Amino acid sequence: MSPEPAPDTLLVDLAAATGPFHGGASGTLYGVYGDGVPSRNLIEGIALRTVSTKAQDGVQHPGADALEILPPFVQAGGKEIYVYIPDSYRGFPYEWPGATGAERLADLKDRVRRQVELALTLGESRSHLVYVPFNEPEGNMFGDGEFSHDGVSWRTDPAAFFTAWREVHALIKELDPQARIAGPNTCLLYDEVRGFLEFARDAGVLPDVITWHELSSPGEVRGAVDKYRRIERELGIGPLPVNINEYAHNYHLSVPGQMIQWIAAIEDYKVDADMAYWNIAGNLNDSAVGANRANGQWWLLHAYGTLTGDTVQVTAPHPDVQYTLQGVAVLDRRRRQSRVLFGGGEGAAEIAVTGIDPAVFGTAVHARLEEIPWTGQLGASAQPLRLLDTELAVTDGRVSLPLADLDAMSAYRLTLSPGGNGATPLPASIGWRASYEAEDAGHSGDGWTRNGPEGSPADVGKFATSGGYHVGGLRTGSDLVLSFDVEVPVDGEYDVRIYANSYNKADLVRELGPTNVYLRVDGEQARELLLPVGYQWAVWGRTDTRVTLAAGRHNLTLAAHDPDLGTTRGDAVIDRLDLVLRDGRGAEHAVYEAEFAALGEGARTDFARPGASGPGAVVLSRGGSVTFWVHAEEAGEAGVAVELLGGRGGRLAVDGEDLGELRDGVVPVFLGGGVNRVTVSAGAEELVVDRLVLSASEGRLPAVVHQAEEGELTGTARVTGAYPYASGGKAVDGVGGGAGNALTLTVTAERGGRHALTFRYSNGEQAPSTHYNPDPLCRHADVSVNGETPRRVLFPTTFHFNNFDDLSIPVTLREGANTLTFTADELPDFDGRSRNAYGQRSAYAPVLDNVTVTPLV
Repeated sequence: MSPEPAPDTLLVDLAAATGPFHGGASGTLYGVYGDGVPSRNLIEGIALRTVSTKAQDGVQHPGADALEILPPFVQAGGKEIYVYIPDSYRGFPYEWPGATGAERLADLKDRVRRQVELALTLGESRSHLVYVPFNEPEGNMFGDGEFSHDGVSWRTDPAAFFTAWREVHALIKELDPQARIAGPNTCLLYDEVRGFLEFARDAGVLPDVITWHELSSPGEVRGAVDKYRRIERELGIGPLPVNINEYAHNYHLSVPGQMIQWIAAIEDYKVDADMAYWNIAGNLNDSAVGANRANGQWWLLHAYGTLTGDTVQVTAPHPDVQYTLQGVAVLDRRRRQSRVLFGGGEGAAEIAVTGIDPAVFGTAVHARLEEIPWTGQLGASAQPLRLLDTELAVTDGRVSLPLADLDAMSAYRLTLSPGGNGATPLPASIGWRASYEAEDAGHSGDGWTRNGPEGSPADVGKFATSGGYHVGGLRTGSDLVLSFDVEVPVDGEYDVRIYANSYNKADLVRELGPTNVYLRVDGEQARELLLPVGYQWAVWGRTDTRVTLAAGRHNLTLAAHDPDLGTTRGDAVIDRLDLVLRDGRGAEHAVYEAEFAALGEGARTDFARPGASGPGAVVLSRGGSVTFWVHAEEAGEAGVAVELLGGRGGRLAVDGEDLGELRDGVVPVFLGGGVNRVTVSAGAEELVVDRLVLSASEGRLPAVVHQAEEGELTGTARVTGAYPYASGGKAVDGVGGGAGNALTLTVTAERGGRHALTFRYSNGEQAPSTHYNPDPLCRHADVSVNGETPRRVLFPTTFHFNNFDDLSIPVTLREGANTLTFTADELPDFDGRSRNAYGQRSAYAPVLDNVTVTPLV
């Protein structure tokens, strides 16, 4: 018998610094729709550097207008917006008008002029803009297709493209000498780019930023950047900034284990890069769920974007080979920590860290290993799972950590801190879990189908799917039963997580939206579940429920009919079913150690504090702060306890709202559903923060639900019973199309001050699309409190008007009765006069089910 092959080893050398951490891989194409979609929490939380997006008032897709997203993007810490000027046109290839190349180029130059002149009205903030005058020109405007400039590809004869580049470059610089221009923005770094750069050098029209798309594989990124830098040296130009402003395929996006491979390559070369736009705008390229919830990919980007210090050399077992174990690592000497992000491999592996400096870490390290699992494109995720918390002795500057059962769809984070200080290792976040593929489940009845294969290394245009296959047949008129045989280790409460989807344009889904199915455990514990709605088949969301199981074997069934509860209406596909053992605290009790949190000015780690719960604590000098990025499953009250090891007089803030002085014990505060920023800051006295602990609601914040149908309606606003999944079966529709079509609610507050309004709403509006992007619209409502100036609130798509979600905003209420007025109207273009001709700016507010009013603290 041949011996088992040695597991792959990822080697991290902390003594070999490769430069300051850059963070460029978190960029996005069309990932920001408008102010609030995605939320600023989601933007800040990944330290988003760059956005590529359409020209202001463009008609390629709804939303994501460059100048409208500029203020909130910059306020959330963003650096640069790349303005795709050709996206002012419809169609792809771009349908630029004109009978001749000269006429078409003249039209493009008119649009360039308009963009720059609009940007000039913004003053200094326009310095964040970078103009992209051509997009994929070799196969588009200067290709050989119907909408080509002259029917000749510039890769064959570049003269026409070179002339156009020179003229457009000159026009932009004439209008704004400080403007920056990016190009050539080709599909790949073709050999012909060398000729373009040589021409641009000689003509004095070099781009300020070099851009191309890397729609290839993560294994080709390093070679492409090397190739470009070699061209620079040969031509005597640069080095110029690089933005690979479209990268990754459908199969990669949303999957942490795939995306870490791209991130590692991009970070190695300190370039910027923007994830490609294959699906819907405003969700950070399949990272965000709704406005403020995160999936697994977001948590990977968060883990990446919050790295600090210097990157260090990482040697992968199979360098530049995609779908293998890859990683990126940093050493921050100031905070005395190293972090390693890795993934892409499967089964057993080893992480070996060398070059460990005893002056930084001592003779032992505290190691925390976390998993960032795939949760589907539309599956909301909590923070990374803690797998291991342990202390490792350092021998000759080295530690190694053997790993088993790596999941190729997951990414992982290893954090090393000084050890040997008496920290008590924490247990794993969850006690036990198992996954069961739907295609392996038993089935009875009619209608069963095994669908696939879906996305794979051989077919990267399709969506990632667990196991590569999924099962259909739970639909109207079916009697299908899927049967999952499971075995659990102990008596307890288990989360059942069903990865599923109902395509919103499918014939049987159009009427009702979410598909209802029926779960039973061993023929008991019957319940009806609503499965998620998505924008295509094989786009995975998640429905969760909880069951009680005794140790041993059980049978879980999903059925299209239940004798006691009813019959399925709709059409769903199932990817897999997960079982997760709850430890009695689970998601209702989460610990966030301060030494792993984001440190602001005036904060330092201390790994020699007696009594610290983890390996260390954070010391805040006067005005210093530490920020915890925390997850809440639902909007509402949560208990927050900030545990200190010294000092007093600090303050607590959530999502930028000052909630007052720190208090001992558990403080009830309002958290929005999804990701929240909880910041602890010191006052005049030094503060030593050990950790933050979240616990479940104790019902101490008075939350009052106001049904929309109870309000006063004017104009076309009306109560409707068309959406049975609204609470009570009623909601308000028809708000918008003018200020006269309004809803006014009277709400009460026990005391005056800051409150959260949580809207339960739906939005299924979708604009006509010219190609593969579905183009759902965000709707908006202008919300006025007590007659004051309205606040515009953007509501992302829920994919169907009978599919409800929630969104929260903070407002100031007075004690007693308050009026909330909701109106909407179609928004004009940036000039305040012209209008979108393709139905890409909705005139209506979302369907409103109810509003919950909750004090912030």
